Amino acid sequence: MRFSWIVLLMLSFPVLEAIGIFWAASVVGGWVLLWLLLAAVAGVMLIRVERVVWGARLMFSMQSGENPLASLFASGRILLAGGLLVFPGFISDVIALVLLLIPGTWTQRRPDPLRSANDDAPPAPQPSFSRGEGANVTPTTINGEFKREPDDLLR
Repeated sequence: MRFSWIVLLMLSFPVLEAIGIFWAASVVGGWVLLWLLLAAVAGVMLIRVERVVWGARLMFSMQSGENPLASLFASGRILLAGGLLVFPGFISDVIALVLLLIPGTWTQRRPDPLRSANDDAPPAPQPSFSRGEGANVTPTTINGEFKREPDDLLR
């Protein structure tokens, strides 16, 4: 009995959607049918596009060093919004629009000054090697040895 209110809400959701559709049809008229048709088409398009894009989004998040779960949740959120748009009704359309308006993972990306894809990122601060006032920074040199291998050993 703890979760009986959740079951009741899930069972009453289609009834509430039907009541909303009939009320809007009595107020607005035939435009409700056009709204529901356009929402369903938009939902199908969202699902079709996201089905293709989620792999690239996941790969980009892994290459940029972000958490891949964030991109999976963003894809799942868009797929859920598309499914809610396909489901006829105004309550589900409002929930879908709220899900689509939540900021995505692109706002949380860290700029990486070593990648050319981040042209908008500020350049990394460069150390100053001048001998002026307050310049006690010395250049760091890494010493090492190397040995040239013949080309036939590299294959």
